[in-house]
Amino acid sequence: MSIAVVGMLDEREPALKLIREQIERRGHKTLLIDITVGTGAIVPSIKADVTPADLAALADKDAAGSVKAATSIMAEGLTRKILELSRSGELQGMIAITGMTGALISLAAMEQLPFGIPKVLISSTTAQPTHAGQFANYFAVKDITVMNTVVDTVGMNALVRTVALNGANAICGMVESELPPLEGARPAIAITEFGFCDKGAHYIRELLEERYDLVSFHATGLGDKALLDLVPRGIFQAFIDLVPGAFSEYLLGGNRGIAGPDRLNVASKLSIPYVFCPGGFDLISCGPIERKNGNDPLWTSRKLAERKLYLQDSYRVQARMNPEEAEYVGLSAADRLNQYIDKERVKVVIPLSGFSSLGIEGGPLHDTISDKAFRVALTGRLDPAIETVEVDADINSPVFARAVADALLRAFSRRCVAE
Repeated sequence: MSIAVVGMLDEREPALKLIREQIERRGHKTLLIDITVGTGAIVPSIKADVTPADLAALADKDAAGSVKAATSIMAEGLTRKILELSRSGELQGMIAITGMTGALISLAAMEQLPFGIPKVLISSTTAQPTHAGQFANYFAVKDITVMNTVVDTVGMNALVRTVALNGANAICGMVESELPPLEGARPAIAITEFGFCDKGAHYIRELLEERYDLVSFHATGLGDKALLDLVPRGIFQAFIDLVPGAFSEYLLGGNRGIAGPDRLNVASKLSIPYVFCPGGFDLISCGPIERKNGNDPLWTSRKLAERKLYLQDSYRVQARMNPEEAEYVGLSAADRLNQYIDKERVKVVIPLSGFSSLGIEGGPLHDTISDKAFRVALTGRLDPAIETVEVDADINSPVFARAVADALLRAFSRRCVAE
């Protein structure tokens, strides 16, 4: 097994050489992969184990031409090579030291690797504000470790040497660590939560953690995107969707809607227990508050300034969903839930006294009319094969947590449709 060392030899040969030597000094094999996309005017003094020509051949394309075309070809070839090594059990980890182009090439491969395989990117470009959104697509939902180099990593000096050695030692430490398998002795259950439903999640964990490993996803958008990647991989034996609010945020234009239209379909093709609760289906995340005073499309189209608002701080602002929006969200959620292939393993548990700590009686966004509009729309359109339980409590109560746990156990008792 080897650690893949990735970079452009025509730009960063000294740093790549040092990383390779340090990894080998610590007793690990390396595979040096050159992702150079230049003209070849600079000829490196060391030979790569995998050359740009090898990567182009894997992509079944000719890398000669524009840098843009070569970048795409290198990304495709590197991804195929890294996945080939991973699937054959020959890859211990991957480390890359790059500039902007090399980072994009390397990240294309890193994002395809399974959770848990060490991935280290050393670069001076990933912290640039103009590229934050682009890189967030990788870092937000993948376990990629990023080292900001501060200085560029061309040539060799004391600063580059320090960064390169730190990176090499970091991935060696990751590879040498003894980690428990993702498929542990106890079944793993995914659960979504956020700050306005955290007590409910806590009580659910207390009821289930003796028998199950509960893995929490922070349902603020990025955690929802991570779900889209991890749940279909079959890591989890069940899914408690306490806070699927990212779906309503997508429908209404809120900040947490970045997971897109498939948020509620994440487990629809899997025959695993799925417990759906309406956590966050009373809120629209619309911060920062400065948007209120401009011509912001969300604020103006939905007239949020005229609604009940909760300001956690100047950046995090929640507006109350109105009855029309709640009805729309309820109907749309029902349509998604009706697509699940194993409906007897889908359980809907609805709290009658509040979908979040903000929506309870006495809370800043309390609105029973909107909550009822959601509930009536959802239950009226749901397939009768999907069990619905209404609980006379709020989502953060121990009573509601017990209802969720009981629903999960009933879902586990149902035979899988494939059986």
